[in-house]
Amino acid sequence: MYKKSSKVIIGKYIKQIEGYKAFIPEKFPPKNLSFQGERLIQLLSISSLSLGKLDGLTKLVPDIDFFIFMYIKKEAALSSQIEGTKAQLTDALHAEVERAPELPSDVNDILHYIEAMNLGLNELKNIPLSLRLIKKIHQTLLTNARSNSFPYPGEFRKTQNWIMGTNPNNARFVPPPPDYLASAMADLEKYFYSYSNMPALIKVGLIHAQFETIHPFIDGNGRTGRLLITLYLCQEKLLERPVLYLSEYFKKNRDLYFNKLDEYRKGNVLSWLEFFLEGVGKVAEEAIGTSNKIIELRETNQQKIMKLGKGAKNATKLLKNLYKLPIVNVKKVGEFTGLSREGANRLVKKFVNLDLLVPKEKDKKYGRIFIYKEYLRLFENS
Repeated sequence: MYKKSSKVIIGKYIKQIEGYKAFIPEKFPPKNLSFQGERLIQLLSISSLSLGKLDGLTKLVPDIDFFIFMYIKKEAALSSQIEGTKAQLTDALHAEVERAPELPSDVNDILHYIEAMNLGLNELKNIPLSLRLIKKIHQTLLTNARSNSFPYPGEFRKTQNWIMGTNPNNARFVPPPPDYLASAMADLEKYFYSYSNMPALIKVGLIHAQFETIHPFIDGNGRTGRLLITLYLCQEKLLERPVLYLSEYFKKNRDLYFNKLDEYRKGNVLSWLEFFLEGVGKVAEEAIGTSNKIIELRETNQQKIMKLGKGAKNATKLLKNLYKLPIVNVKKVGEFTGLSREGANRLVKKFVNLDLLVPKEKDKKYGRIFIYKEYLRLFENS
């Protein structure tokens, strides 16, 4: 019986020759893990039910692949913000239309995350989740992403890193030295495909915590570890489509998130799992609410554009693509519809008159950006 007060040995701190203590992981997973805490079982039941409802609902959403682009972009923004990125979701969307000088310089972090997520989801169709795939994702995430650092994209680190603080001596946490990475990551990879009788939500919670504990890369561990959650859920078919992302929950509870990871390393695995499963349940319920609102909004606005008569065909093309990119300019509208610049401009004016698009800057006459505000608001406020 694994009770709340019980502790499991995840690893231990060992003093290094340089004077600081680094965390050395034990064999993973610990043999004495057993999950029978009453609250844990309750949270597992709730989160599993919510995840199932979400998965079923997304099968009913028309053009679901277009909406997935926005889920990924929202996750990219929030996961990057946990690491200190200041750019917002709207900045990333704007950057996909044009690289305006007023955009935050770190918007690239979000764009790289989007690219890494899309790569991972596409690669899962051909190769299983593995260290090889994790390295490919990391390579995409950090190649040319930060010119002022040396993250060695796609390579496990060969030097010591640490979390917070200015050096290992005053750090919040010092992960395993490089010599321990190969065995620790091999254990983690084996765990992906073993313990098949263990609930997948429990497994993915442990996978994320263990990955963050190993911290195998010089930089980008947090973002890669959060990507790992979605990829594992999709591989295990808990989700047919990638519409559940926990970064919003982690960001809202940032200090608690780091505290719970600290607790995990101390052996309080149940405490971490309760926090993780509570997040899955909350985020799934919020995503269900968002999906229902998307269905309602799509039906309402589809009815609006049907009133355009002959122009409804191109209007439908534009509306469909706005669910993928709700910030556009006239050039982008032309790309979506195949219309000339003049035709695209006329279509944009019709969308503005229907209150489907609003100018980002009302007084600007040239190079204007337009926003599908009703839809974007669902992702900003969900």
